[in-house]
Amino acid sequence: MTKSAQPATAWLALAELARQVNAGQTTARSLVERSLSAIDKAGDYNALITVAGTAALSRADEIDSRIKAGDSAGLLAGVPFIAKDNYLTAGIETTAGSQILKGYIPPYSAAVITKLEAEGAIMVAKANLDAFAHGSSTENSDFGPTLNPHDKTRVPGGSSGGSAAAVALGLAPFALGSDTGGSIRLPASYCGVIGLKPTYGLVSRYGVVAMASSTDCMGPLTNSVADAGLVLDVMAGPDGHDSTMIERDSSYQLVKPSLKGLKIGVIKQYLAAGVEPDVKTAIERVIDRAKTAGAAIEEVSLPSVEQALAVYYIIVPAEVSSNLSRYDGVRYGLSNRAARNLQELYETTRNNGFNAENKRRIMIGTHVLSSGYYDAYYKKAQTVRTKLINEFNQAFSGYDLLIGPTAPSPAFKLGANTSDPLKMYLSDVMTVAANLTGVPAISLPAGRDNSGLPIGVQLMADRGQDAELLNAAQGLMEAING
Repeated sequence: MTKSAQPATAWLALAELARQVNAGQTTARSLVERSLSAIDKAGDYNALITVAGTAALSRADEIDSRIKAGDSAGLLAGVPFIAKDNYLTAGIETTAGSQILKGYIPPYSAAVITKLEAEGAIMVAKANLDAFAHGSSTENSDFGPTLNPHDKTRVPGGSSGGSAAAVALGLAPFALGSDTGGSIRLPASYCGVIGLKPTYGLVSRYGVVAMASSTDCMGPLTNSVADAGLVLDVMAGPDGHDSTMIERDSSYQLVKPSLKGLKIGVIKQYLAAGVEPDVKTAIERVIDRAKTAGAAIEEVSLPSVEQALAVYYIIVPAEVSSNLSRYDGVRYGLSNRAARNLQELYETTRNNGFNAENKRRIMIGTHVLSSGYYDAYYKKAQTVRTKLINEFNQAFSGYDLLIGPTAPSPAFKLGANTSDPLKMYLSDVMTVAANLTGVPAISLPAGRDNSGLPIGVQLMADRGQDAELLNAAQGLMEAING
């Protein structure tokens, strides 16, 4: 196995970094310079698409000037971060990992970026991803695959693989990802970091390149649960540009992290056949430690999770086919200016701009929505989705949390699944249910396999219980590390 690339020094907690900047004990510029230096020295993991060094340093100087004038610069004052390259960033190229958007400079920033910057955070770079977030390995990026920080021969997960790798490499204290079917949690598991998918509607989708609008969630990848809670506290709604927003809690920062007295259901189907032995052993060890920490643990059956992956790969491509229809070569991005007519413009732009996986999902989605197939596929999938939601509702009427592996295996080899889309899609088998039901979920480092590769454990809570999820997650981390 390739030797892991570890940061020379770990970042302090986000709250402490911001406190030091606000107190004048360090400067925003020094933190940004440290991040840019780490990016420069990290080696060729291809975690990033764009580095925004000049803009970041300029913003750092503005924050330092405010602090010298006696003002507070916010909850994340001077803290560098990396955004997945499907977040629009005003004046800085946004590609969504696709050639069809190469060179596109957005005129505005995503709502999440705006909120983070309002609290003093500084974006230093844009992270690599599967093009339009279509993938589980970051091998579908038109800018080349990202490599796993623990083993360069393996994938970092996807589609937020660049963001997870960047955090694991210490390029910044936190990064942003998007999670449509596990795209934050799966990379977190493969790279050994923490990945949070909030309740659907808690964080604005405005200004993020859409994949599937009914399951897209924005969230952070961090080094600690406390950091994830702080970032969520800044990111969480309201936002008038996103009509799906829900009410937020007063705070998502940790209050009383503990497992004592909580009732946790172990999802029976997630520890059945198909889970690698090292993963099963690691999860069972975590469960034992949760019991020791005071949690009541019982097995729970959710029969419809066995159909969740099939449901996901009907509903999501249907939404993909709709959302990608806007990339036509007329308004922005790649365009065949030599086209003789509109039909030729559409055909050549989309044929040259979309990669094989993008086309596959467009074709699947168009097929399941077409006349004669809508009832057989899309309508039936939505029916099973409702059944899945009802099963989760029933489970959460008796349990505070649900637990299981984040993925059935550690990170797989680069190229191992690229010729077999079905095998690649199976990577998401334990993550898609949270997106289909809208519940919050978090992936935590649960240990390593015999080769030293990270393994993730996944916790899920009922919709709107994000604060409770985070406090329980911290309690579980303390149990794991204790």
